[in-house]
Amino acid sequence: MVSAPKKLSAGHCRQLGATPEGHGTNFAIWGRLAKSMELLLFHSEKDEQPDIITLSEEQYRSGYYWHVHVAGVTAGQLYAWRVKEAFSNAPGTHFDPEKVLLDPYGQRIVLSENYGRQLSAKPGSNLHCCAKNAVVDLRHYDWEDDHYPRHPLSRSVIYEMHVGGFTKDPSSGLPDFLRGTYAGVISKIPYLQELGITAVELLPIFQFDPQDARPGKSNYWGYSPMGFFAPHAEYASVGSHLGVLTEFRDMVKALHKANIEVILDVVYNHTAEGGDDGPVICFRGLDNDAFYTLDEHYRSTNYSGCGNTLDASHPMTKKMITDSLRFWREEMHVDGFRFDLAAILSRDSYGQPMSDPPTIRTIDNAYSLADAKLFAEAWDAGGLYLVGKMVGDRWREWNGRFRDDVRRFIKGDDGMVSAFATRLIGSPDIYHPQYTDPYKSLNFITCHDGFTLWDLVSYNQKHNEENGENNRDGNNDNYSWNHGVEGQTDDPQINALRLRQVKNFFIINLLSGGTPMIQMGDETLRTQSGNNNVYCQDNPTSWLNWQPGLHGREMLRFVKELMRYRSILKEEPRAFFSLAKALEYAKIDWHGVQPFQPDWSDASHALGLTAYDPGNKADVYAFFNAWWKPLTVTLPAPPHYPQGRWKRVCDTGLLPPADITPLGCEYTEVLTAEYQTEPHSVVVLVCVRNS
Repeated sequence: MVSAPKKLSAGHCRQLGATPEGHGTNFAIWGRLAKSMELLLFHSEKDEQPDIITLSEEQYRSGYYWHVHVAGVTAGQLYAWRVKEAFSNAPGTHFDPEKVLLDPYGQRIVLSENYGRQLSAKPGSNLHCCAKNAVVDLRHYDWEDDHYPRHPLSRSVIYEMHVGGFTKDPSSGLPDFLRGTYAGVISKIPYLQELGITAVELLPIFQFDPQDARPGKSNYWGYSPMGFFAPHAEYASVGSHLGVLTEFRDMVKALHKANIEVILDVVYNHTAEGGDDGPVICFRGLDNDAFYTLDEHYRSTNYSGCGNTLDASHPMTKKMITDSLRFWREEMHVDGFRFDLAAILSRDSYGQPMSDPPTIRTIDNAYSLADAKLFAEAWDAGGLYLVGKMVGDRWREWNGRFRDDVRRFIKGDDGMVSAFATRLIGSPDIYHPQYTDPYKSLNFITCHDGFTLWDLVSYNQKHNEENGENNRDGNNDNYSWNHGVEGQTDDPQINALRLRQVKNFFIINLLSGGTPMIQMGDETLRTQSGNNNVYCQDNPTSWLNWQPGLHGREMLRFVKELMRYRSILKEEPRAFFSLAKALEYAKIDWHGVQPFQPDWSDASHALGLTAYDPGNKADVYAFFNAWWKPLTVTLPAPPHYPQGRWKRVCDTGLLPPADITPLGCEYTEVLTAEYQTEPHSVVVLVCVRNS
C-alpha cells in the first residue's frame, strides 16, 4: 500500500469516484457545502490510523466538486472521505468532521469484521467501525464475444430470483464456498435453460448493509443499499476486492452465453442510512438536504417505508441515479432494470408528486439505456399509485391489479369475471392500447413480497410470527384460499386441488396479454410456511429446495412442458401461450357454457374465449372454470378454420400426465361439440391450419 509522503496533483472531476489513471488514481466527489475535505487512505481493512490527505478549496475544488490525483495508488487501495469543515450547519444537515463516509460512486464497498452499523449512528468518530471503499480497475476484463440477448417482450418469461437463496440450501449439491454466490448461479444455468425462462430478475445486488435488520435477524432481501455502483460482496465466492466485480461479470457473461438476460431489481428510493436516528454512512454526512427529501421540520420523510426517501428530483441525485444505470448497463452488461417503488422518483424535494418528473423523463430518454428493459413498481409506501400513469413511453409496469384480480377469480370471489377478462387481454382499462403496445403490463401472480404460489393455495392468513413483529408485518390482503385446511396437509384430495390451482395460475399468467414473471421456486411448489414477508429470513424458509417432494416434482414437469409453448429458448415452431399476438391481430370472442354467450353477472365464475394466433396460424380456445362444480360447455367452431377440429393442449382437470400435451407430440382430438370442464380447471384447445 501507499505510504507518506505522497505525490499529489489537482486531478479532475470529469469522472466521479476513484479512477485509476496515469501512475496513480484520481479521486473525485461532490460536496457543495464542504469547505475542506479529507481523503483517507487505509493500510488494511481494520486500520484505524489511515493516511489523511486534506484538500483545500483553493487547489482541489472546482465548482461543487472535490478532486485529487494521488500518485502510486492502484487497485486494491482502501479509502473513504470526511467532510472536515462545512460552510453551513443549518437545520437538516448532518456534517460531522469525525464521521468517515463512503464514496457515493465507489465501485467496491468493504465491510470488515469491525464494521458496526449502530456505532455509526452515535456521536463521535466511527473510524474504528466504518465501511470503506476499495479502488478497482475495470479496464482489463475480457468480455470475450459477449452480446445482449435482446429478447422481445412478446416471447419473454422473467424469473425473479434471489442470488443467495437460489443456491444456498445444501440440497443445491454445491460445495459450501459456491452456495449462495454469483458463481453458484453459473453452476445452475442448465436448470434455468431447461426451465425455459428468458431472463432472470435479481433481487437487489447493490452492496447492502447486512446489519440493517432487527436484533437476531438478517437483512435477506437486500433492500438497503449502501451505494449504487458496488455489487454485494457477500454474494461472491472470492473475497478479493476486484474478484467480486469479476465474478458478477462472469455470471452475466455466462447467462448471456445461455441466451438469458439479466435484469436488476434496483433501489433508488432510499438508502441504508434509515431514519433520522440511523447511521451516518455516506449521503447523510455529505449533504443530507440534497440527497434526501425532508419535511418542513427538516426531518426525513418516509415514502419508502424504510426510514428515508431519496430526493430523485435534486440535480446531483438525478445524475447519480442515471450514472449508476449507465454503469450497470455499459460496464457490467446487464440487460434491464426493475425499479423498486418507482413512484418515489416522481416526487419533488418536498415529497409532492410532479406531473413531469425530471428523473423519470431522463431515464426514459437516455440514449445509453435505449435498448435496456425498464420495469417500474409504480407505487410507493406513501400511497402514490402510478400504475398506468408512469411518464414516458418506454416504461413497463408491474401490474398489481393483474395479481389481485386473477387471484380473486381463481379463489372464487363473486363479481370477478369482467375484471378477470380485462386482465387476460392486457389490462386495456389501465394501459389504453390505442396509445401503447400489448406488453406494457408485467403480469405476475406472486413475487418475493408475499406468499409463494403454493402458500397462496395453502393458507387463508399470513403466518409471520418468526419475523419477531407479532405477525403485524406483511400484507393482510392476500386473496388466498387454503382449500379446507390451513397449511400443510396429508389429505390427497386437498393437495390435488391445490396442485390444480397452481397449474391454473401458471397457465393464466403465460396466456395473458403482457409479459409474464414467475417467482423462484413456484415451479417446484416452494413454501415459506405461510410467511408472506421473509425479508429477514436468510434460512431454509426462503431458500430454494433443490429436492422437492412428489407434488413439487409433478409441478416442475408441468411447468417445463408449459413453458415450451412460450419460451424462445427452445426454438420450437409452435407457441400458443400468449394472447398478446392475437390482440395485435384481431379481437377476442367471449363465451360462456354456450358459444358467444358469456355470463358477466356477479354470480358467474366461468369464462371462455377464442382468439387467433397469426404467428402459428392457429385458432385458440380457452375456458376457465373457477366454479366448484363441473361445467359442460358447447364449443364454438374454430373461427378461422370452421371445418377443422379442436385439439387439446392442456386440461388441468385431467390427471397427470394427460393434463398437458408435450410440444411436438400429437394432440388429442376433441370429437364432440360438448366438453366437460372439471371444477377449478383451465382448458386450452387449438385448431391449427391443415390439422
